[in-house]
Amino acid sequence: KAMDGTKRKDMHTGQLVRIVQKHHQRTGELTEGFVQRILTKSSTHPHGIKVRLDTGEVGRVKEIIDEDE
Repeated sequence: KAMDGTKRKDMHTGQLVRIVQKHHQRTGELTEGFVQRILTKSSTHPHGIKVRLDTGEVGRVKEIIDEDE
């Protein structure tokens, strides 16, 4: 089961996630990619931890993809 992205401790670089970019917030369109950098400093965020993907796209994590599934 995919975890949501509200807890910073669940994140690490290189992890496969789905994010919502700012300009997609209204539609909820998800962008899949690998975490390059965790941008949120606080341990939790109700709308998702903000990350930068290795593609340079920035958004809040909505789902953490379990690559073992």
